[in-house]
Amino acid sequence: MSMATMTDTQSPALHVADSHDLIRVHGARENNLKDVSIELPKRRLTVFTGVSGSGKSSLVFDTIAAESQRMINETYSAFVQGFMPTLARPEVDVLEGLTTAIIVDQERMGANPRSTVGTATDANALLRILFSKLGQPHIGPPTAFSFNVPRRTASGSMTSDKGAGERLVVRNAVYHGGMCPRCEGMGSVTDFDLSALYDNTKSLSEGALTIPGYSMDGWYGRIFSGSGYFNMDKPIAKFTKKELHDLLYREPTKIKVEGINLTYEGVIPRIQKSMLSKDVDAMQPHIRAFVERAVTFTACPECDGTRLSAEARSSKIKGKNIADVCAMQITDLADWVRELDEPSVAPLLTGLQHLLDSFAEIGLGYLSLDRPAGTLSGGEAQRTKMIRHLGSSLTDVTYVFDEPTIGLHPHDIERMNDLLLQLRDKGNTVLVVEHKPEVIAIADHVVDLGPGAGTGGGEVVFEGTVEGLRESDTITGRHIDDRAILKESVRSSSGALEIRSAATHNLQDVDVDIPLGVLCVVTGVAGSGKSSLIDGSVSGRDGVVAIDQGAIRGSRRSNPATYTGLLDPIRKAFAKANGVKPALFSANSEGACPTCNGAGVVYTELGVMATVESTCEECEGKRFQASVLEYKLGGRNIAEVLAMSVTEAEEFFGAGEARTPAAHAILGRLADVGLGYLSLGQPLTTLSGGERQRLKLATQMAEKGSVYVLDEPTTGLHLADVEQLLGLLDRLVDSGKSVIVIAHHQAVMARADWIIDLGPGAGHDGGRIVFEGTPAELVAARSTLTGQHLVEYVGT
Repeated sequence: MSMATMTDTQSPALHVADSHDLIRVHGARENNLKDVSIELPKRRLTVFTGVSGSGKSSLVFDTIAAESQRMINETYSAFVQGFMPTLARPEVDVLEGLTTAIIVDQERMGANPRSTVGTATDANALLRILFSKLGQPHIGPPTAFSFNVPRRTASGSMTSDKGAGERLVVRNAVYHGGMCPRCEGMGSVTDFDLSALYDNTKSLSEGALTIPGYSMDGWYGRIFSGSGYFNMDKPIAKFTKKELHDLLYREPTKIKVEGINLTYEGVIPRIQKSMLSKDVDAMQPHIRAFVERAVTFTACPECDGTRLSAEARSSKIKGKNIADVCAMQITDLADWVRELDEPSVAPLLTGLQHLLDSFAEIGLGYLSLDRPAGTLSGGEAQRTKMIRHLGSSLTDVTYVFDEPTIGLHPHDIERMNDLLLQLRDKGNTVLVVEHKPEVIAIADHVVDLGPGAGTGGGEVVFEGTVEGLRESDTITGRHIDDRAILKESVRSSSGALEIRSAATHNLQDVDVDIPLGVLCVVTGVAGSGKSSLIDGSVSGRDGVVAIDQGAIRGSRRSNPATYTGLLDPIRKAFAKANGVKPALFSANSEGACPTCNGAGVVYTELGVMATVESTCEECEGKRFQASVLEYKLGGRNIAEVLAMSVTEAEEFFGAGEARTPAAHAILGRLADVGLGYLSLGQPLTTLSGGERQRLKLATQMAEKGSVYVLDEPTTGLHLADVEQLLGLLDRLVDSGKSVIVIAHHQAVMARADWIIDLGPGAGHDGGRIVFEGTPAELVAARSTLTGQHLVEYVGT
């Protein structure tokens, strides 16, 4: 960027410090990048565009932001670095002009059961100080209002050395905490269905316990029989009260079994420690199924789900305790704080006021502070993380955003654009990965990657202004002004899914009939109640397949072939063609290269330095033993098949010697969702957010259901790919399925047969149906926010 023209009164020479106004990247080769070299202007807003999988995240996150973070981490002592994640230097020749990077990504917030919106954003910390200062009656320090700190009392003697003699001090100390003793600050208590824990017609030695991992052949069998608390051969139905109590509830007790010191503990406390302390989503599928079957969670009767002890709830300001204020909608809480006039805590009130106003400014004013962090959507989590940076007085830093408009209604995108421009105007460099034309339009500088995805991408196809992008012949340039047109005729419904008196979260006794046999789009501003309506009243019904935005959990050993179940028919086809067993064709089983255990790479730990990853020399990264690679199917070995793209593999398994109908069907679904460029063996950890969601969509389309529910399927999709996804949805409807889509994308609304619009606002200002009808009727009425934005989009 050229500097402003100097006037005569200024010194003519440019100071050398001002000449560093570019971030230079030369020779970036991370993931699929092909020697990318670009120069980005500092203190400007740069938007990175390109089809999903073209290399945007590899350039912005894995190269620029990663190197900035690595260099900052290196300024700490080796001791501190030992506690930090080790970052390897990205594959790049030169990176110059970097500034501190602050990354605001789409990763969901950790679903720790103790984490709420308030604890994740410092709002609770400020409120706890406020109540400890102003709450009546005064009950103690800020910890007395924390549901994560238990109340502890200590008594006894303490010896202290003072001068020549010793003095004995005896005291009763109370350490105040606000945790509800019954539910331990969780807000819910667990109730066990005993019939799901054991079969009472059997004895323990006959395997009466039906809890995963409780086999009588292992240590549990030894502990149970060695404890002597019960007869192992007696059916549980005949246990005495004491025996049943010992089996289920006994406190940890030290016992000796075969000369070894062990601890015996009742089954229920052990399950609570080993299984219920974890986030349900992170559990292995069989343990999750057991927990869902055996355990019911109900609001704690002692604290009414507030997580706080009676003492913490007794202290009030203006008639409200801390649980009451955390349950308020944040916009209402901000008004309540505004009315508190107390000079003694003025700075605290100012800070709290600013924090709560930031929530409203960013479009999250409809949340409450006691909302569990794990229930936020990807877009809400990202905006919650942004709140920390809104009032920040840091300047000259690089803010990196990953699709900040996810989950936002077109009405909210305007507010997000204002925030991005505010950050830039404070003198920061703002880098945004984005697909929405509304955000691309405000960019000072655009970098378009492509031309395709995966191995067909990784190059800069355009760099310059938004006007230049429009005139360029890249995919983004051609599609940036695409506008969907309303359907001329809409399908008629074959029936209706009735919802009556829906009141989940903010819904206000909603009655609605969702038409079946058509493409029905549910829309409305963020927080208007769309997910509450669909998750609360539709998703659990029989025959409904719900495809949400939840992250795919996969290690670096997982890939599209293992995740979709594609590898099973491929292994069987190889085994049949060569007369050997299928396990040889799994890199996680018998066929694995012994040197790298089937990972394809060898990791060398270097203590506090970055872990070095090098390709395995034995198998040259192919992951299989040499003997396995001699077995062929259709002239290709298993490593060559896993290196194929979905499109190649679809052709390969579709005809000829390698014809495998089961594999071909799965590959067809992957191609349908626009993943034709992915290679079958690419680790899941390297996929972008949009790619993971489409992989999930392709997998779940195989499930037998008559109604498909999709939550924002256009997330992470380029304008050109949205068209392909809409074609897929149309094909699903034409094949006799009912498709319900929660969407903000105007192109999806325009293609709908029926629209249900919730609103008019968010939180308690929403939760009502403000429109039902066809897209053409919505455009004609222009009565809702959605209608107004759809009119602008289709240009009628």
